[in-house]
Amino acid sequence: QAQVVESGGDSVQAGESLRLSCTTSGLNFDRFTMGWFRQAPGKEREDVSCISRSGNKTYYPDSMKGRFTVSRDNAKNTMYLDINGLRPEDTAIYYCAADGMFAYYNDGRIACEDFKYWGHGTQVTVSS
Repeated sequence: QAQVVESGGDSVQAGESLRLSCTTSGLNFDRFTMGWFRQAPGKEREDVSCISRSGNKTYYPDSMKGRFTVSRDNAKNTMYLDINGLRPEDTAIYYCAADGMFAYYNDGRIACEDFKYWGHGTQVTVSS
């Protein structure tokens, strides 16, 4: 049975850093594009980042560039999200997802889409 499990969420002060991890089981991890998403209270889910199977291609929405870094270790079936300079507005549940795609639109927009396997999320709370 396929499982996706996030870890590393915590309650921190603004300016601190966190590393979130995502591990999978029952999946061919190194065959899948992986993604991070987040959902803040009262808001829609948004893309944080996605990373190709080999890790040589990544995508970040403009709002996530600079403070968020995605990486993966296929030998450990694990993906990471490093977040630096945390802000109160980063408070959200962070979700990991497996087996998705980079979507390219005619208007130049890129998105992380069609992910099939999702974790239950890990809570990140940032206080000022």
